[in-house]
Amino acid sequence: MSISKLLRVLHRDISYFCTGMVLIYAITGILLNHVKDINPYYTIDVRKVEFSLPSDTNQINIELIKGKLENLEIFEVKSYYYPQPNTIKVFVKDGTVTSNLNEGNALIEISSRRPILYQLNMMHRNRPHSWWTWFSDIFAVGLIIIAITGLFLVKGKKGINGRGAIYLIAGIVLPIIAMFVFF
Repeated sequence: MSISKLLRVLHRDISYFCTGMVLIYAITGILLNHVKDINPYYTIDVRKVEFSLPSDTNQINIELIKGKLENLEIFEVKSYYYPQPNTIKVFVKDGTVTSNLNEGNALIEISSRRPILYQLNMMHRNRPHSWWTWFSDIFAVGLIIIAITGLFLVKGKKGINGRGAIYLIAGIVLPIIAMFVFF
């Protein structure tokens, strides 16, 4: 088998193996890049409701809060505090309830994991550890092989000795420039 045929076979077969992981890393990478615009881990359901507690904070206790929140189908109250004199913030399972004691309303914020995206982001950030670390390392080595073999697949003026060299240099120089600009 010639070297060029071996490079094509390696490039093709390793590319097939890596495609799923490339898609996972690409999708979650885009989400992580735009974390200021979209939370890649959770959706947050926000609703404003009528919710009255005594304006005298001495009359408020955990049992009273639990009773009032059960009417809103919130059953697990963890703790509460007063961030401002007339405001109570209650920590509940997967969220918070913030109420202005003078106005008789509350803002309920409940978070829930984004299906599939949460798990994919955890994989992207290597939260599982264990065998996933080894799999990710094998994937990284596969990407290195794909990159190196890809350099030599095309011959002539469109290959590494022609315009391919320009793309290669641009792909190296741009991250180096970004490194100096941002860090």
